Amino acid sequence: MAGEVSAAIGRFSLEQFGLWGLALAAALLLLALCLLGGRTRRPGEPPLIKGWLPYFGVVLELRKDPLRFMKTLQKQHGDTFTVLLAGKYITFILDPFQYQLVIKNQKQLSFRVFSDELVDKAFSISQLQKNHDMNDELHLCYQFLQGKSLDILLESMTQNLKQVFESQLLKTTSWDTVQLYAFCSSITFDITFTTIYGRRLVCDNNKFINELRDDFFKFDDNFTYLVSDIPIELLGNIKSIRKKIIKCLSSENLAKMQGWSEILQRRQDVLEKYYVHEDLEIGAHHLGFLWASVANTIPTMFWAMYYLLRHPEAMAAVRDEIDHLLQSTGQKKGSGFPIYLTREQLDSLICLESTIFEALRLSSYSTTIRFVEEDLTLSAETGDFCVRKGDLLAIFPPIFHGDPEIFEAPEEFRYDRFIEDGKKKTTFFKRGKKLKCYLMPFGTGTTKCPGRFFALMEIKQLLVILLTYFDLEIIDDKPIGLDYSRMLFGIQYPDSDVLFRYKVKS
Repeated sequence: MAGEVSAAIGRFSLEQFGLWGLALAAALLLLALCLLGGRTRRPGEPPLIKGWLPYFGVVLELRKDPLRFMKTLQKQHGDTFTVLLAGKYITFILDPFQYQLVIKNQKQLSFRVFSDELVDKAFSISQLQKNHDMNDELHLCYQFLQGKSLDILLESMTQNLKQVFESQLLKTTSWDTVQLYAFCSSITFDITFTTIYGRRLVCDNNKFINELRDDFFKFDDNFTYLVSDIPIELLGNIKSIRKKIIKCLSSENLAKMQGWSEILQRRQDVLEKYYVHEDLEIGAHHLGFLWASVANTIPTMFWAMYYLLRHPEAMAAVRDEIDHLLQSTGQKKGSGFPIYLTREQLDSLICLESTIFEALRLSSYSTTIRFVEEDLTLSAETGDFCVRKGDLLAIFPPIFHGDPEIFEAPEEFRYDRFIEDGKKKTTFFKRGKKLKCYLMPFGTGTTKCPGRFFALMEIKQLLVILLTYFDLEIIDDKPIGLDYSRMLFGIQYPDSDVLFRYKVKS
């Protein structure tokens, strides 16, 4: 009942109803507060924490410092408990050995129900909830982010990097001082977009991508509000910005792009099978795909760069590893842009990969969430517990990412944490038992992020080029923390930007 009330609020247009709409929305919200506030814990259910705010529950405490708050609840209530969070009751499982309870019960614990509702709210995609065949076909397209298709994407990315660096950055022979996050955002967005969507030929491509990038970042800044039950009409001009981006990515405008990637072509083929060519919801699908391609890659790129700049020993080790690879492949650092590395060669850079993984460990708050389709009893080592139909069940990986039993001095950045005896380290223990999952920035199970290989490949490629061709120095000595405004979604952004400078090596 409460969920229906919350959904109903989101369907009202305050532009249409004016003050009546605002009053009605307020009345419905008040009704939802009353309904949700009356919930009590049933026998067999985990401890229930509703917080002091009706409907919103513990949202303020969680947003202030999610990891510290979850650790406090863990000490008070154990590894499994239920919290009220912005109108949703979410049962968290914090013991990594119990994660299989969430992963294996795919029929009763649905990712699709949760994700379809999310993309409808965020991107205005409504058909996924009604058309499972289209959903399945779109998921099949993710195979073009692996194997030989990934190699083709790497070749395209290398050419796009060559164009960007030779035309702009490689001309920077004297120190240029910029904001690090803004730098990472711009270059990552531009390279990702051109690699997947191609370039626009009928007009100034730089102007087109600059406007799209600015609008996209405004959209992304409001993402957590979009996926909440707050009516979009109350979010300023974000509705018009979203509509503008969707039009930019419509079939008509994408037809003006040259150099489509294989995955974009396959997705477009599927979408035109289920929509008419002019339907703007096709553009909404492409907005969702673009968001998934860059929203977490950008902050990951930032944190990897930030930690390398703040830790000279890490920078030296990674640069040395890259130099050895270039020498072994007969590639020399010099004028122009001669570097070309295969996917296998990028994967052989274990020091670079360990640095990226360590940055992810410290910044990832990606939470695996499932919708409970029916009342269910789950059997854990510590005893059975019940979850209710309509609730959410979640895994919160930052708990074990910051566990000193698994990672020594977990608050510290250690670039070689994922290296052992000169090889990739994949063995970590808790309570003397080997962990199946030791790092979870990309989720887990069948819903693990299908774009993770592309994202890691892009970050490695960018870092190789920057560390090879440029002198890089951090200027601000201030410590940078996490901005928790995204809470349970993906890689956390920095709470402020930081100045750094770069110039082409002499």
